Amino acid sequence: MSRPPSFVPPPGARAYPLRTGRGEFAVVDSPVADGVEPRGVALLLPGFTGSKEDFNPLHVALGARGYRTVAVDGRGQYETDGPRDDESAYAQDELARDVLALAEAVGAPVQLLGHSLGGQVARAAVLLDHAPFVSLTLMASGPAQISASQQDRVKLLRDALAVMSMAEVWDAIQAMETPEETETGGALDEGLDDRADLRRRWLGTKPAQLLATGLQLCVEPDRVAELAAVPLPFHVLSGSRDDTWPVPLLDDMAVRLKARRTVVARAEHSPNTDQPAATAKAIADFWDTAAP
Repeated sequence: MSRPPSFVPPPGARAYPLRTGRGEFAVVDSPVADGVEPRGVALLLPGFTGSKEDFNPLHVALGARGYRTVAVDGRGQYETDGPRDDESAYAQDELARDVLALAEAVGAPVQLLGHSLGGQVARAAVLLDHAPFVSLTLMASGPAQISASQQDRVKLLRDALAVMSMAEVWDAIQAMETPEETETGGALDEGLDDRADLRRRWLGTKPAQLLATGLQLCVEPDRVAELAAVPLPFHVLSGSRDDTWPVPLLDDMAVRLKARRTVVARAEHSPNTDQPAATAKAIADFWDTAAP
């Protein structure tokens, strides 16, 4: 399994606040490679406790295939502002409307990809209005609530945030980690390398965002039938092992969606960082078939 990447954007990419009709969102915006014919633009949504940097390993390869990729911090994530204590601001419908505003700002129609929590937010956006999107890729993102073991982890986090500061919770997480989790960035912060950057990301994320989205992950209903009725091409991509949504559950979801199914060997819940080359190829291959 590959070593997680750093926070440094790839060559040619720009990190900046993108203005939308619903406020500014921090993005990493990576262009199409020089000399390559543009094939479209893609919007990439990170997972729970994640950030736009989780997609850094994919940008160059996707740019070489002709895709401009825009990875975003959602409302209240890392470098995008949001209320500290108002959980209603992070209702799934609100986050979905943010995605629609982002698609308009980057130049719809766009290829939409969501990782884990980001996949469920992306699904909600498509169900509100599929017109801005060319396709939807659900990466390590399942049909309904997360597994029982991961629900237990989220409950621990919610309980901790009720009585501790973000800094205190960070210290407690580090103290509880196994050596393997410490080496790879930790289960709650999967995908990045430098501990100081991870801590900075954690402290930048708003507590209300974690509380609201953590609860969403634990109670999300199965909306696959609704999604299957939307006239878009779908792609279900995951690693060969996933503790958040078991792989057979993702297999079944792909069948129900009549979706392309990709299982990335030797990858777990973050194929974007575990096996970025294979993941980028699978994503671009699908986008090529879905191009408008």
